[in-house]
Amino acid sequence: MLKFMVVICKRQDMSDAEFQSYLKNIHGPLAQKLPGLRRYVQNFPQEGPQRNRPAWDAIVELYFDGRESMEAAWASPDGAASDADLPLFVDLARTTWSVVEEITVLDSRS
Repeated sequence: MLKFMVVICKRQDMSDAEFQSYLKNIHGPLAQKLPGLRRYVQNFPQEGPQRNRPAWDAIVELYFDGRESMEAAWASPDGAASDADLPLFVDLARTTWSVVEEITVLDSRS
């Protein structure tokens, strides 16, 4: 399985609450329509007394069967709609994405 990660920085004119609501309720449903998408996870930093706020506002994980299915998803009308939505809530100059290799070191769920 191929994992595509997006480290998202929100637009400066949005509050944290506006950004999270938009990603969850507007963009999330668009991303879920990507053909071939097997798993979709949104990660948001949590406040804590021992933690500094990270430089990012969300990390999104998208899983596909392989590179071909991922590329087909981005080339589809649903991929174009998802991409067109990004400037409405994302600072594209500070946001990064990449295909990553996930190595599980420990999984105590099994």
